[in-house]
Amino acid sequence: MTLLSHDRHCSEIVTQTRLLTSHIESADLTTPVPSCPGWNAGQLLRHLGGGQRWAETLVRTRATGPIPDHHFRDLSEYTHEDPAVLGPWLTEGAAGLADALREAGPEAELWTPVPDRTARFYARRFAYETALHRADAALALGAEFTLDEEVALDALDEWMELGSLPFHFDVHPWMRELLGPGRTLHLHATDTAPESRAEWVVDLTGEAIVWRRAHEKAAVAVRAPLTDLLLLVYKRRPARGEGIEVLGDGELLDFWLERVSFA
Repeated sequence: MTLLSHDRHCSEIVTQTRLLTSHIESADLTTPVPSCPGWNAGQLLRHLGGGQRWAETLVRTRATGPIPDHHFRDLSEYTHEDPAVLGPWLTEGAAGLADALREAGPEAELWTPVPDRTARFYARRFAYETALHRADAALALGAEFTLDEEVALDALDEWMELGSLPFHFDVHPWMRELLGPGRTLHLHATDTAPESRAEWVVDLTGEAIVWRRAHEKAAVAVRAPLTDLLLLVYKRRPARGEGIEVLGDGELLDFWLERVSFA
């Protein structure tokens, strides 16, 4: 269940891209991106823009299977990028994807890498793919990164939904090792109003990964501002640091973050 509409997700693809391009004006795009080892800022942006164009093609053609994606996986030729070229290129790609998604509508059927099989998946996924790569660029280039509260809430919900899909156990068998008695985690945003219900419980005690929005006692609790929680689960910031409080079984938190493969 998504908090935001299909149209809002489409708008966020454009908004997050616009904010990202503001980070790179006059920037040195050869700067390494610590959260994406092996990439510099220019390569990061080529990866994101290539992914947006890839998704636009899938949506416009109503693809029934995956299409080649090597052009945004192999980034070896993008080591010295020019912000004056990349900015407009990113803007154009984001607008093209948003237009394709709006034209298709949320229920349009097409191939997706998860069981959803609708255009809705790509609108939500690329809203947050773009936002998180904006965070990567901001962290690398020394820019500030903030997110609108309802966007951050929906982004964390999406991470929980995708990270708990049962097929992960087949693709990443080591994730099954997360399951065990007494293994529960509680994430609590410290900078939101009570009506936002910005608390998540991850329950690893059964045969599958289960999550819910709830205030419950758990083996380990993490308290931090909402955006920091999002960056934490995406492994963009460490679990021990300023503004983050870990209570209880810190080893379980570390194990969970290590084994969850959706990132």
